[in-house]
Amino acid sequence: MRVLHVETGMHLYGGAQQVAYLLDGLARRGVENVLVCPPGAAIGAHFRESPVDVVEVPCAGDLDLAFIGRLRRVIAEQQPQLVHLHSRRGADVLGGLAARAAAVPAVLSRRVDNPEHRLWARWKYRRYARVICISEGIAAVLRDEGVDAQRIRVVRSAVDASAWTRPAPRTQLCTVFGIPEARVIAGVAAQLIDRKGHRVLFEALARMAPSRRPFVICFGQGPQREALDTEVARLGLTDDVHFAGFRRDLPDWMGALDLLVHPAYMEGLGVALLQAAAAGVPIVASRAGGMPEAVRDGENGLLVAPGDIEALRVAVERLCNDAALRQQLGDGGRALIAREFSLDAMVEGNLSVYRELLSPSDSPSTAR
Repeated sequence: MRVLHVETGMHLYGGAQQVAYLLDGLARRGVENVLVCPPGAAIGAHFRESPVDVVEVPCAGDLDLAFIGRLRRVIAEQQPQLVHLHSRRGADVLGGLAARAAAVPAVLSRRVDNPEHRLWARWKYRRYARVICISEGIAAVLRDEGVDAQRIRVVRSAVDASAWTRPAPRTQLCTVFGIPEARVIAGVAAQLIDRKGHRVLFEALARMAPSRRPFVICFGQGPQREALDTEVARLGLTDDVHFAGFRRDLPDWMGALDLLVHPAYMEGLGVALLQAAAAGVPIVASRAGGMPEAVRDGENGLLVAPGDIEALRVAVERLCNDAALRQQLGDGGRALIAREFSLDAMVEGNLSVYRELLSPSDSPSTAR
């Protein structure tokens, strides 16, 4: 089996990290993989000197119509049996058109749950023989928009649990981030953008008595950093919130947290939620998108309505005040990851979609 993958992200986290996990697993199973990525992309560097063939192709985004021709030429040169498009940026439409022009069946991974116009969605997803959604929540959005349910498959994202089970000592976490050791420590691991809900958390913290607030470390970067700094100061939380930026050493710190808070308004699934669960960290998250699939209420965390400041306050305070519950939910998270979100399960799920399409019994009409 020879599969050409398209990943246009520049950084090796989020969706691109899932692609890296997938290609590693496919290669171990004997699949020939060609990776198309932009020049200088981290995922391309990751696979140099590996069994994965890397082809660098510039992609300037959704309006780079010339990308269709560039990718079509690569498809003609590489002769894959299947094209798997992993990125939204520049690939989910242009890549589909290129694969269709090259007469090669295409699969698209859908990682976000934001709605699209119904007519646009029905036209767009007809380019693909299959659409692989990383959560049932995303699949439900597509079905509601009129996408043919026969094209949709659900294969959840995975987490390499071993990377999250060896945290740094808690004392080291406190030293590095300047936290008094007596404080309960909560983390947020998300881009600093509006839909991740940082402001909701800060408002919830402001409603707590100072002596009952957790110390919050915000891991991640994004365009809202300055505005969120201002919000923290306005609410009098400068001694309770620390912006740590993007950290490549996040696995060192995740397991040393007392809880993770993810108050996003929408989320396809939430890789940070899987990472926290693998690390045995209890979670407070929003009941939206695919998050309830990664956080089972009462099993590995607590769920609240998105944007509900008071409910978020109550849930965070509950975990801050109950160490036994934190331990119970943390243990539940490790069990959940082992049961449903392993790397092998994700790789086999994608591979089953490939086999479905490439089997002689598959109808050509499914690729149109």
